[in-house]
Amino acid sequence: MYKNFIVQETNRLDKFLASQIDASRNQIEQLIKKEFVKVDGKTVAKSGLKLKENQEIEVCFPEAEIQTIKNEDFIKKSLEGKDVKIIFEDEHILVLNKPANLTIHDAPSVKDATLVDWLKLQKISLSTISGEERHGIVHRLDKGTTGVMVVAKTNQAHACLSEQLQDKTMGRYYLAITDLPLKDDVIVDKAIARNPNNRLKMSIQETGRNAKSAFKKIDLSKNETFELVAAKLFTGRTHQIRVHLSSMNRHILGDNLYGFKGDLNKINRFYLHAYNLYLIHPKTNELMTFKADLPDDMNEFLNKHFQMENIHDKIDANNIIDSFTSFT
Repeated sequence: MYKNFIVQETNRLDKFLASQIDASRNQIEQLIKKEFVKVDGKTVAKSGLKLKENQEIEVCFPEAEIQTIKNEDFIKKSLEGKDVKIIFEDEHILVLNKPANLTIHDAPSVKDATLVDWLKLQKISLSTISGEERHGIVHRLDKGTTGVMVVAKTNQAHACLSEQLQDKTMGRYYLAITDLPLKDDVIVDKAIARNPNNRLKMSIQETGRNAKSAFKKIDLSKNETFELVAAKLFTGRTHQIRVHLSSMNRHILGDNLYGFKGDLNKINRFYLHAYNLYLIHPKTNELMTFKADLPDDMNEFLNKHFQMENIHDKIDANNIIDSFTSFT
């Protein structure tokens, strides 16, 4: 796949490409180094090349292909009990319901098989824009978070979906169970950055990146201790929902990293679920919505502590979308 760009003002080649495509600095450097970039029709291999106004940049994205996977026995054993459910699939995109305790892609600290490993094991064609470790991954979920996510099967689909993330034509609604009820429906607009005292955490900091979340009260538990809430993100910061709830002294059940104090022997992950995804299909331009059923552990907790006859109607996907439309 090829994409062309016109330079609007003087800039470095790598910085210009970083502003135009959804790729990391290293990925852009690799595109240039491997001679996939042309300036005014000539192949270049220098990241710091100075660009002039009106120059034409052509980027060739390598075709998607199946890469060598890790040892299959290791992957299968590591994925035992982690049931990845396919919600929708065609030749362009794959929509999944991710189980708990499954990391999306490889990183130095990741020891187990990842969702990318699962995708390769299934021999699913994946986009290559994000590089080998993140094949097809357009957006991510924390390891402990369950729910709906879309995977790009072609470079064209990946580029289109990445643009939708930026212009907010693609997004998700989440459900969470908290240890205290919210006082009211609320929008939290507080910047987030890495916690200087704990590198595993994020925190509210004035010098951080802007972060905005909306929270809706859905239903109280029978004893009025717990609450089911819905959340919508206007930005996509790491741990955003968890940090913003913690800033109000509310915590997702099981989220001991952000201050939950409870019976962790019974809750081995935090109850946060990406419930609904909306996007525009990269080929047909059709507006599509997908719902990921709640995982068994959250369902069991809700059945035990909540009046389920009240919840079923309240968490209808259309009801949740409509409630945020009027709220925000």
